[in-house]
This record gives sequence, C-alpha cells and structure tokens, in this order.
Amino acid sequence: MDLNLTDKVVIVTGGAKGIGAAISQSFAAEGAKLVIASRPSAMASEFVEKLKDISEVLYIEGDLTSPGICQKIISQTVETFGQIDVLVNNAGVNDGCNIDDSLDKFKQSLNTNLIQVFELVHYAFPHLEKSRGNIVNIGSKVAETGQGNATGYAAAKGAVNALTREWALEFRMKGIRVNSIIPAECMTPLYRSCLDRLPNPEEEERRITSMIPLGERMTTAEELADLTVFIASSRSSHTTGQIIYADGGYTHLDRKCTVKD
Repeated sequence: MDLNLTDKVVIVTGGAKGIGAAISQSFAAEGAKLVIASRPSAMASEFVEKLKDISEVLYIEGDLTSPGICQKIISQTVETFGQIDVLVNNAGVNDGCNIDDSLDKFKQSLNTNLIQVFELVHYAFPHLEKSRGNIVNIGSKVAETGQGNATGYAAAKGAVNALTREWALEFRMKGIRVNSIIPAECMTPLYRSCLDRLPNPEEEERRITSMIPLGERMTTAEELADLTVFIASSRSSHTTGQIIYADGGYTHLDRKCTVKD
C-alpha cells in the first residue's frame, strides 16, 4: 500500500532514539523528508547519519525546554524544506515527579512533557494549515491508568490526550487532523536499562509480559512506528480526534483474565 508520503516533510521530536527513532525510520522508508529534533549525543548523530542513506534529514540538536528552541525547529524546517506536513510530538520522559516533590519540579515535568507540545503546535500551525497536514501525539497509558510515582508525567500526558481532542475539533475547518498513539509496555533501550538495574531483570520482564493479553509480549517500537505513519498518511484521511492504544490489550482488557497466580 502506497501511503503517499513521498517528499512529505515530517518533524519527529525525540526522533533519534527509542520509539522516536523507529518512527523516523518508518517515515524515511516511505520516502518522507525528516526533521529530527533531539538532545545532542553521539548515538543520535550516528543514527541520523545512517538515516541519511535513505532519506533527506535535517537534524536539530537541542533540549525542547530551552527558550526559543521550538520556534527554531519550525523556522529551520520551513527554511530548509519549505513546508510542514506532519508533526509528531514524541519527545518526553517519565521523570518520576511525585506529590512530595517541589512545585518547581512539578512545573519542570509539565515543561518537559506538555509545554513544548503546545509551543511546537503553536508555531507549526500556520504551516500545517497551508499543507492541510496533521499532528500525531505519542502519549502514555499512564494518562488513563495511573502508575504511581508519576504525578507530573500523568498530568502532562492526560493533558496531551485532552489537547488531542480539543485541537481535532478546533482545527477541523482548516483540514488539520490530530490523533494520539498510546504505548503501554514497549521495549526500548531506556526500558531495557531500567529493567537491568533491578535485582532480577528476567523475572520482572516475565511478570510484566505475562499481563499483556495479546501474545504475552511487549509491543515493539516498530509496531508503534508503523501505526503512527499510517495514521499520519492520507490512507487515514478521515481519522481525527482519536486516542489509539497500541498495547496488545494491556490498558483496557480485564486483568483477571491475564494475571496469573
């Protein structure tokens, strides 16, 4: 199936590692031009160089919470490629901000996971209006299920889900679609490193996967990426305001059917 993404200009925040890297690769495979916004690292630079073998790539280094960086991403994208067709708001981190932390830490958590999403959409909006483009937000099951020790992250991701519906309604007359993709348990290098710090990583991984109804396995980054690309494509042209869970049924299916004694 041709997704009609050849030469479309796609911004992926946090697009050089984990789920973001998989999303970038999937768009590149469909012929899109990539703008990858990511914190600088040797790993990110190496990933971008490899991606240039199959796609035109603009790499913008920076922390999305830094003043002016979101506006810079949008302006450099338009200067380089002349348009914006898709904005994927993927960057964010579960920083463990909880109720007993300071107000400043809570505000920083919102800045990291929510405010930069607003800023990017704010500056990208006129260009998405011209292209009748679309926005895909990468959320988290935590917005619906809670997790514990994630007050800041849950608040931010819950707000992103709310903005997905608000913006889908508000932008509809401009032809701009807005959707969210929600992972639950997805194996990434960061997830792997968190598991590996536990006393018994293998046992904990088995415990988690045993609760995932479909296949008792974690979702792959590639599965999330391919869904993101499809939703962003013209093949999904009447899909908007949707919060789509790519999680093997983990978030919503009855635990008594999956949890083992």
